[in-house]
Amino acid sequence: MNDLSLEARMAAILPTDGFQGVLAGRIWRPGIGPSIVAIREEGVVDITASYATMSALAEAPDPAHAVRVAKGERVGTVAEILANTPSDRRDAAKPWFLAPIDLQVIKAAGVTFAVSMLERVIEERARGDASAAVAIRAEVNRLVGDDLSRLKPGSNEAMELKAVLVAQGAWSQYLEVGIGPDAEVFTKAPTLSAVGPFMDAGFHPESTWNNPEPEVVVVVTPKGKIVGATLGNDVNLRDFEGRSALLLSKAKDNNASCAVGPFIRFFDETFSLDDVRQTTVTLTVEGKDGFRLEGSSSITQISRDPQDLVSQTIGANHQYPDGFVLFLGTMFAPTQDRDEVGMGFTHKTGDIVTIAAPKLGGLVNRIRTSADCEPWTFGLRALMTNLAQRGLIKGESVG
Repeated sequence: MNDLSLEARMAAILPTDGFQGVLAGRIWRPGIGPSIVAIREEGVVDITASYATMSALAEAPDPAHAVRVAKGERVGTVAEILANTPSDRRDAAKPWFLAPIDLQVIKAAGVTFAVSMLERVIEERARGDASAAVAIRAEVNRLVGDDLSRLKPGSNEAMELKAVLVAQGAWSQYLEVGIGPDAEVFTKAPTLSAVGPFMDAGFHPESTWNNPEPEVVVVVTPKGKIVGATLGNDVNLRDFEGRSALLLSKAKDNNASCAVGPFIRFFDETFSLDDVRQTTVTLTVEGKDGFRLEGSSSITQISRDPQDLVSQTIGANHQYPDGFVLFLGTMFAPTQDRDEVGMGFTHKTGDIVTIAAPKLGGLVNRIRTSADCEPWTFGLRALMTNLAQRGLIKGESVG
């Protein structure tokens, strides 16, 4: 990412109100390992001695207060560490940013906006063929309409619409989770596999129809309490998923295909769940070929409230002892042609994707094929070994 100046990176990564909110993240410290940090105006402060994992910090009685009062070692400025984060310009002797989550399970909600729901129906009918999408899009809009934002999932009105569509042979598994009673919630990526800000994000090299999915990601405790939020890119392979819904895991889970960051903003007097509900997420894709794509996704248009999505994820039927993060979904489904007319949008290697929201900052990633991104090598066993060697966790007897 040498084509981005340090000034541009700083402008992109921080919230519009700067350091007024409570921001926490993770960095890699050479010779030490992954560390939890408070992002403060005076610099990046390592608070791992107080909270060995982000999972533990999120479960504190008041995470925002915990970050504010935690003491630790200042390891540098945001700018210095950010400048060292891209893999192609990294000094391995200096710290760099990681995704701000660790032990939390990475979950995602799909088809939570009417616009993206219709695009999923189109993918399904096109069987992964981008060239067929234009005609199918027109037919789907004729049958369903293009404004379902006021239709409450699971309501009597939604079930009446379902009956009509079934009778016309137009029903779809995507419409089922879009307007039916049950939300689609899936596991996006393995724990610890997400990439962070200014790291490379990846798509499967065999995909010829794919796109970024800019989303708000909420941070949830083992008790189901939402305590903060960040941003995410749920990189999606439209051709793979369009061929078969059973290819969802291959469409969603590849090396570096899940980007999260830049930081977690914990709820306090400056930021709350109501702010999340009012958030507009913007997306910019800038290609080396001069192509530029812009879009936005407003959480105000979501069909299912964030709290409802969380409640459908955790409860008596499913527990998460280390907590989880949940991608809330996106209304952005790019249809702008990039090369040939009617072929829509797909990524090219080297694209710079910027996902931003005023109170959450910006998540910037360069797009490469998954095989060309840094391989994921530091997993759960490595983390536990590292923390134990640092004296940050101790074994406990069982039984």
